[in-house]
Amino acid sequence: MEDKNLMIGIETSDDAAVYKLNEDTAMIQTLDFFTPIVDDPYTFGQIAAANALSDIYAMGGKPVVALNIVCFPNCLPIEILGQILNGGADKVLEAGAVVVGGHSVDDNEPKYGLSVTGIVNPNRILKNFGSLVGDVLILTKPLGTGIINTAIKGEIASKEAYEKAVRVMKTLNKYAGEIINKYDVTACTDITGFGLMGHSYEMAYASKVSFKIYKELIPYIEEVTNSYK
Repeated sequence: MEDKNLMIGIETSDDAAVYKLNEDTAMIQTLDFFTPIVDDPYTFGQIAAANALSDIYAMGGKPVVALNIVCFPNCLPIEILGQILNGGADKVLEAGAVVVGGHSVDDNEPKYGLSVTGIVNPNRILKNFGSLVGDVLILTKPLGTGIINTAIKGEIASKEAYEKAVRVMKTLNKYAGEIINKYDVTACTDITGFGLMGHSYEMAYASKVSFKIYKELIPYIEEVTNSYK
């Protein structure tokens, strides 16, 4: 679909859509939810919310309003859902946004996430394209959570690996976003499901440049090389 005020759509698989409201304000819209990746309901809520909020920061924006997305089986205690929602609400509060409701459905497997609306100056939008020759790639979080998550699901993750991965996943990109907004950044993206290679490819392809990545310089969670018990 086309609209003269739609500044970012689906063309480059960017992190969120951006719609211009006026000369000073554009609206960022995103949605993300998934199944539990840790056993603790409150922690799962925190991780899922932080993940959804990250798309707003990846566009250079500020989260404003969030809606809960809930799939939950009626065979589990409702208190578990309450803990998940509390975890999500606390992360939204930390982001400076507000939860204004949401929607739930009965499902065989729990799923949780957020639909988030943010705002950004139309002249300060960060896109996943626009990289220039000579740019330096910066990672704001260490890699490795995907591998450790697989170990967690297989119940073979060490306590140290689990704790470090959880700490990374529930840390808001708010703080990195506040720093990068002080500088002229040519392109930005949120590295999640497609990993470093997948998201690097999207950025490079859309920018019509090549990325040179030095593996010895990539920050990663140390336990990822030996994350099992």
